[in-house]
Amino acid sequence: MNLRIAIQKSGRLSEDSLRLLNDCGISVKSAGSKLRTQAENFPVEVYFLRDDDIPQYVQDGVADIGVVGENVLYEKCKNVEVVKPLGFGKCRLALAVPRGVEYGSVASLEGRRIATSYPFLLESFLRQHRVEAEIHEISGSVEIAPGIGLADAVCDLVSSGSTLFMNGLQEVETILESQAVLVKNTELENSKEIILRKLLFRIDSVQAARRNKYILLNAPNDALDEIFALLPGMKSPTVLPLAEEGWSSVHSVLPEEEFWEKIEALKYAGAQGILVVPIEKMIQ
Repeated sequence: MNLRIAIQKSGRLSEDSLRLLNDCGISVKSAGSKLRTQAENFPVEVYFLRDDDIPQYVQDGVADIGVVGENVLYEKCKNVEVVKPLGFGKCRLALAVPRGVEYGSVASLEGRRIATSYPFLLESFLRQHRVEAEIHEISGSVEIAPGIGLADAVCDLVSSGSTLFMNGLQEVETILESQAVLVKNTELENSKEIILRKLLFRIDSVQAARRNKYILLNAPNDALDEIFALLPGMKSPTVLPLAEEGWSSVHSVLPEEEFWEKIEALKYAGAQGILVVPIEKMIQ
C-alpha cells in the first residue's frame, strides 16, 4: 500500500517539494519525462503534475495528498482538506497599476479592465469591496497587459516585485498571502492515514530544525544565571564544566526569529566563543 502524493512537475514548488521529501529521509528522484516514481525507502508514490491540476486529482482520489500553492488551491475551489502549511513557495496575489497612475483605493478600479490568471479570486475580492470591473483572463505574461493596451491593471503573483517594476507597474493591493500547503483527499482510507501521520511526523521534525539553531558558548560561572534566562532551549540549557576553573560550556537551541537579538544579549552577558550549528532534524 502506497500513499500517492502529487507535486508540481516543474516550476517554483517542484524543487522545494522534492527537497522536503529528501530532508524527510525519503529517497525520491526527479522522474524526468515520466509522470510518476516510487520512493526507494518509504511507501510513497510521487506523481508529477501541473500545479493547476493537483487539487482536482486529490479531490478525485487519483492522488491521496498533494503539495500546492494556496493561490491555486483557492482559485480552483476543490473539495480537499488542508493538512499543513509547508513554509516554502511564499508569494502574494496582488493588484498592480502602471507607475504614475493615481491610485487611492480599490474603488479606483471601478469600470477598469484588469488582466489576471486568477479570475475567481479577483472577482471575489472586487465583490467584497463592491467594485465592478472588467476581468480579462489570460494564462501568462499578465504583467505586459497594460503596456500593450489590453488592461488598465493586473492581478498577478508577486514574490520580489522585480517583474512588476521592470514592466512599469506598481503594487497597490494584496489579495492573498500564499505559500505551499499539503492537502489530502477528504475520504482517505485508514491505512493511508497511518502512512500520512508518519510522513507528517518527519515533516514536523524537518520544519522544527529549520526554525531553530543549535548554539554552543563559553561563559564564566558567575554569568550563568543571566545567560540561562536568555536560553530557553528545548527544556533547559546543557552545561558542562570547562578545563579552566570558573568557566562552563553552555549548549542550547535558539529560534531563528530571535537569533540575532539573543546573540547580542548573550555577548553582553559575558558569553564568549559562540558557535552556531544548523540542526538537521529536531524531534520534540
